[in-house]
Amino acid sequence: MYIDMNQHNGLKLRMLAAGSILFAFYAALVGLAISIWGFDIWPIALAVTAFFGVFQYFLGKKMALWSVGAEDLDENDHHRIHAAVERMSRDMGIEKPRVMKAQMGVPNAFAVGRKGAGVVVISDELISLLDQEELEGVIAHELAHIRNRDVIMMVVGQSIASMVGIAVYFLTVMGERNFGAMIMGWILSSIAQTIVMIFVLAISRYREYVADQDAAETIGRGEPLARALEKISNFSEQQQARAQAQGGRGRQRGRSQETGVNDSVQALCIFGGGDRSLLQKIFSTHPPTEERISRLRSY
Repeated sequence: MYIDMNQHNGLKLRMLAAGSILFAFYAALVGLAISIWGFDIWPIALAVTAFFGVFQYFLGKKMALWSVGAEDLDENDHHRIHAAVERMSRDMGIEKPRVMKAQMGVPNAFAVGRKGAGVVVISDELISLLDQEELEGVIAHELAHIRNRDVIMMVVGQSIASMVGIAVYFLTVMGERNFGAMIMGWILSSIAQTIVMIFVLAISRYREYVADQDAAETIGRGEPLARALEKISNFSEQQQARAQAQGGRGRQRGRSQETGVNDSVQALCIFGGGDRSLLQKIFSTHPPTEERISRLRSY
């Protein structure tokens, strides 16, 4: 049965608006560079833009998978998971994505790629923690991201933010080869990248609500995914409490101890960590878990 989901015009408009703003940021910097150095800088700016675009499109997915040590999920050992992915992919009108697993240290999952070339990664801890119905809720959520093409928007947004940061740094230090200029360049670069990422994060939070809704429609109700988020959140809180009791800093081998992935992949995961302070909520990649659970139980 094919599920004819709504077209999510709100998400499309937000992605269009954010994409236009992100492009405007970078175009403004290129224009500034041209005004300073003349049109001779234009081929360089175009080459850098093309390089980053190609790099993110072809290698971004591979780097995300490599960062968590993902490997194919054996279909013989996990037949029910593969069968669920195939069934829900058919219902959503997309090709079955590649299914992989990873040892993240925490229960989590994420999707990368696009329709026809997508990958869903599930942590071993998630498979152990959730029952089949809850696991299908999580998988449906990740399939929705692939179907809605918002994964590509996140990757492109992060790429543009990085390009803006690099451009600001070089514009600051160009002609000033001293330590002070380098420090100032680093500070301004970080500020510029943060400003750009605000727009990316706004899309990131909204897309989670949309994927939650799609998952609920796919499996028929929101309760299984709500239970899954509760279990994942409780696991994270318990792990953080143990880390604090042991004097830990919440990070392990370059990964967040809450999410089990590095910062570049965290925005793609179904669980992005807890929200503790106002600043963390503003710059969070995910909406509050409690709000997501409440919405899911209303579907």
